[in-house]
Amino acid sequence: MSFLELQNVSKGYGANGSRTEVLCDINLAIEEGEFVAIVGFSGAGKTTLMSLLAGLIKPDSGKVTLGGEVMNGPGPDRGLVFQNYSLLPWLTVFDNIKLAVDQVFPDMPEAGRVAHAEKFIAMVNLTPAREKRPAELSGGMRQRVSVARTLAMNPKVLLLDEPLSALDALTRANLQDEIARIRALNRQTVVLITNDPDEAILLADRVVPLTAGPSATLGPSFPVDIPYPRDRTALNHDARFKQLRRDVIEFLINSRHDRHVTVTKKLILPDIEPEDLSVPRPMMGGRRKPLRKREVKEETVEMP
Repeated sequence: MSFLELQNVSKGYGANGSRTEVLCDINLAIEEGEFVAIVGFSGAGKTTLMSLLAGLIKPDSGKVTLGGEVMNGPGPDRGLVFQNYSLLPWLTVFDNIKLAVDQVFPDMPEAGRVAHAEKFIAMVNLTPAREKRPAELSGGMRQRVSVARTLAMNPKVLLLDEPLSALDALTRANLQDEIARIRALNRQTVVLITNDPDEAILLADRVVPLTAGPSATLGPSFPVDIPYPRDRTALNHDARFKQLRRDVIEFLINSRHDRHVTVTKKLILPDIEPEDLSVPRPMMGGRRKPLRKREVKEETVEMP
């Protein structure tokens, strides 16, 4: 049995009449210490898949296991880095990270918790910004705080839910290098969700595409047999990188073309009757009042 597994997992939302099946028959086995990147289109269900791995939601069918145990909810053994930083704005860099440390290691002496938080602030090169609040930081620095906070929990699995998607290209490249460096130090199990095949191939041991939705499922695994450390400039001239990139993109595009979804909706028109232009319209207050057929009434008047 693999370290982290999804077995025949399906998940949808909504009632029977308007239900959307987001994920269908997801099977994935991840070994301890492996870095797996899942690549897919926006709206395919990547965040739903990540929420299942984090235990934030439960599958409708199938199961998610970690170390052979079925997940029944979130826990400190899985650290999730969100897209939007999710930092407390009134706390400093140090306080944001130490808050997580306090929650996960309540029995550790205070001095030990302080040192533990400081260690991960230094790991992401934020010691000079230790006392700054999120509003005083750039987007890249905020995301580094988020990564440091998650790593400080010492999770067994690091879950990265498109953590770099909101960043500019230069900052994104710098943080990609930072993630690669931290992963080389810790050798943690990592699952990265991304919509960028280049990022996936640069960082991961294995790339798994997610088909277009609805009822998205995982495609074949593409092992990234390119030695570490990987240099993005050199990769642009690497034949194996080009082949992997082509194969992943081709699979994703074909999965979108294979989806022919027909949606049938009942259209309820408003109960509005058009004006009958053949009926004369009397003047009312200097303006002509529109008349509909049902507004025209016939009366019989007897003349003496």
